[in-house]
Amino acid sequence: MMALSSGHRAALDSLVRRFERELFNYLKRYLGDAALADDVFQNTFLQVYLKRDTFDASRRFRPWLYAVATRQAVDALRRGGRRTHVRLEQPEGQAVAESVTSCEADPLDGVVAGESRQRVREAVDGLPNHLRQVVLLAYFQGLKYRDVADALGIPIGTVKSRLFSAIQLLQERWTGAVGVDSGT
Repeated sequence: MMALSSGHRAALDSLVRRFERELFNYLKRYLGDAALADDVFQNTFLQVYLKRDTFDASRRFRPWLYAVATRQAVDALRRGGRRTHVRLEQPEGQAVAESVTSCEADPLDGVVAGESRQRVREAVDGLPNHLRQVVLLAYFQGLKYRDVADALGIPIGTVKSRLFSAIQLLQERWTGAVGVDSGT
């Protein structure tokens, strides 16, 4: 980051290569649109370069990068009036999707699993933005709670509280949807 603060293009290129896949996948999941994610990804690194002097070198870079990216994504959604979508069929989302699928080889299980994945997608998609942000950063990007807090500029206790609220809300939506389908 020191080379970037002095304006070296090679340092910026190195950071883009290092975080390209991880950050782009986060933005694609957060925004639900690969083209918009690409635009936001580019804007993120433009802002990183322009604001390089504001980075506190005593802090970790990754949470700061995610903070910049999340702000850029929120701004893009506001400008475009778009709704976010979470795509759990991505390889990074398999752990969540697999938790609602059956291991049986029965063809009916595939249909049920597909419906379950759709319900999970809709439930996560329907979370309020402040809850969806912490879910995506903590569970899909694997950031530690401290890094999520740094990225969003909130206390770590707020991260934990939002994750707890998100999980409760997802559970309520899941059991409500399952209860309706099973006739209860």
